[in-house]
Amino acid sequence: MITAAFSTSRLTMLPLAPDYAEEMAGVLSDPALYAFTGGEPPTVDALRARYERQVAGPASADEYWLNWVIQAGDELIGYVQSTVTGTTAEIAWVIGSAWQGRGYAKEAASGLVDWLTAQGLRIVAHVHPEHGASAAVATAVGLSRTDQLDDGEYLWT
Repeated sequence: MITAAFSTSRLTMLPLAPDYAEEMAGVLSDPALYAFTGGEPPTVDALRARYERQVAGPASADEYWLNWVIQAGDELIGYVQSTVTGTTAEIAWVIGSAWQGRGYAKEAASGLVDWLTAQGLRIVAHVHPEHGASAAVATAVGLSRTDQLDDGEYLWT
């Protein structure tokens, strides 16, 4: 499966590359972004190493990692990603704090869902029970919360 660039009305999703690490480290520098997922803001070097691993892909032949950085105008503002196993695509999205509240997460996630659905994939996501903004995005892209909890997050289908 090939990760191709795609666009929405205001955003362009660019296939992930290690060269984006420096700019994305700034986008992801707010500790508040990790309140529900854990972790901390990555350094440029750590992010570059992560991007190199993500671009290389998983060791499993029946799994694909699809990753894009989100560009608005001439700046990067976040990322969307999907892990594809069989016919199921698990999605995730992050918008840097400076760009939140403008509908970018909903637009990027909707574009991602459209792109993956066009590939014939079923969409799922996991959202922390207290993360209202992510639950709103999941609802906006057509997902419904189940009662299934995995590692403290609800499965949305």
